[in-house]
Amino acid sequence: MTKRNASEAYLKSGTCLTVSAPIWMNCRIGLALRDSLGFILALVLLMSLSRVALSQDSVSSRSIPSGNYTIRMNSNLVVLSATVVDRHNALVSGLGKDDFRVYEDHVLQEIKDFSHDDVPVAVGLVIDNSASMGQKRADVIAAALSFAHSSNALDQMFVVNFNEHVTYGLPPEIPFTDRRDQLQVALSAIKTAGETALYDAVVSALDHLKQSKCDKKVLILISDGGDNASQHSLAQVIEMAKHSSAIIYAIGIFDEQDGDQNPGVLRRFAKETGGEAFFPESSKEILSICDGIARDIRSQYTLAYVPTISNQDTGYRVVDVRASAQAHGHLTVRTRAGYFLPSASPQPGAIGHDSHK
Repeated sequence: MTKRNASEAYLKSGTCLTVSAPIWMNCRIGLALRDSLGFILALVLLMSLSRVALSQDSVSSRSIPSGNYTIRMNSNLVVLSATVVDRHNALVSGLGKDDFRVYEDHVLQEIKDFSHDDVPVAVGLVIDNSASMGQKRADVIAAALSFAHSSNALDQMFVVNFNEHVTYGLPPEIPFTDRRDQLQVALSAIKTAGETALYDAVVSALDHLKQSKCDKKVLILISDGGDNASQHSLAQVIEMAKHSSAIIYAIGIFDEQDGDQNPGVLRRFAKETGGEAFFPESSKEILSICDGIARDIRSQYTLAYVPTISNQDTGYRVVDVRASAQAHGHLTVRTRAGYFLPSASPQPGAIGHDSHK
């Protein structure tokens, strides 16, 4: 048998060599190491795989977009967005990597990547159109359009209108838009009437965000926080929000005669996802609030780290980010409360139309 035929026979044999590679790459190579030619072929292939693995690892750690919705997992890398304010609640810029400390389940983590750049964002405007919102609608539309005007030109936006029904403002063939005329039509497409399916609207918006390729995702929710018509429960929505990477900003507009208002729900959405809840005394203030949210999104820091806790310890991980800089005094960092490992994410249909409340 020639050497060439011998090597072909080795490649067809059932003997396997297990190759140790980084955590995200486990390959098995079917090679029979029976003579020097077979050994050389296996060695060359093993070295090639190692170079590919190292190259992919390098790209993975360098290609972190400069601002992710908040948290995502990629090759064991956790990426989160953080807003920093001083004691006057003013946004703080100009901080560096060494000014931050990240803790996961109370364990200090090493920050691998850091940036403070403006990046495209997928934004869902989730607008309450129940009967109690009638007199406030014009102010809500004006504020939402002002937010769109302040956004990055590459942002992807959509509208979810809800009363007891949940509808999308844009046509089915346009999942996202950056055009103000399309947003205005989307915001004006429904009349205020009926009850409130807030939880269903948030679930629908979180699901729609999955269609966007933007790493950073945001929902701006304008409602009184009450719900009297949803198929989903609050617990189900909170669980879905924890698994999502979306930041939720909530604006509570209350009617003194409306007994369904629930500011606590809006605060909960914001706290769990790293957003903020606002409660203006008048709908006229919504415009300035939306402008402030736009600045907040544009000013966020992006931090990334590889968790020191084993991936085998699945479940919810609590995240705590702190910042300090002598020139700014006491600083407060706003980011999401934690995240689930991908393996612990709910399967499709896990959050279903079960019970109300």
